[in-house]
Amino acid sequence: MTTAAQLVTDLRALGDADKAAEMAAYHKTGRVFLGVPAAVLDGLARDMRRALPLRERCALAQDLWHGDVHEGGIFAAKLLTQARIRPDDEQVWQIIADWAQGFDSWALADHAAIAGGKRLQADTRRLDAVAGWLEAPNLWTRRAALVMTLPFARLPFPNPAERAARARVLDWAARLVPDRDRFMQKAIAWWLRELSRRDPAAVTGFLDGPGAGLSAAARREALRIVQG
Repeated sequence: MTTAAQLVTDLRALGDADKAAEMAAYHKTGRVFLGVPAAVLDGLARDMRRALPLRERCALAQDLWHGDVHEGGIFAAKLLTQARIRPDDEQVWQIIADWAQGFDSWALADHAAIAGGKRLQADTRRLDAVAGWLEAPNLWTRRAALVMTLPFARLPFPNPAERAARARVLDWAARLVPDRDRFMQKAIAWWLRELSRRDPAAVTGFLDGPGAGLSAAARREALRIVQG
């Protein structure tokens, strides 16, 4: 069985010291950066998803996530990014939901959100748990409530449950508008921009109503697709 230590050793050999230094200076998280290109992580994780049983992947992902290597955390999220997980995806969802309570950077949070978004699409009832994140003291946890639900904004033909999820997240966005942190404002704008590809009227209605208090930059970003 592949261990987290072995995998990190392999990743270290694929890294670039200059790129690692740039990443460390940008993210400022205190984690170790190896400078491994994203495309390399994608390929390795894809192969490992195919090769490892779910239980082993979950265990490896946990070890990597709770380590101190940035690329290890990214790889952990990619190990659990899968549209269909059979016979039961509850363990994967619980792991991601637990991670969300301790996010320490937007990069790790966003990669975990990609994995989590697929689990929310698999079972929209999990939105009940995500709703509690809106009151979290951790900025990245609050922000993840929007980033993890982006798939609902992007759906071209949502079913009734997915339309209800979309409306629910718009309500969450309205609650988060007063949060002036730029990452939160950008997350709201990101959600609205994606929705504008499918339902521009809903976006303009939001901006004229509960979204009127968004920052000017966020409003411009939200309307970028609508206005062309």
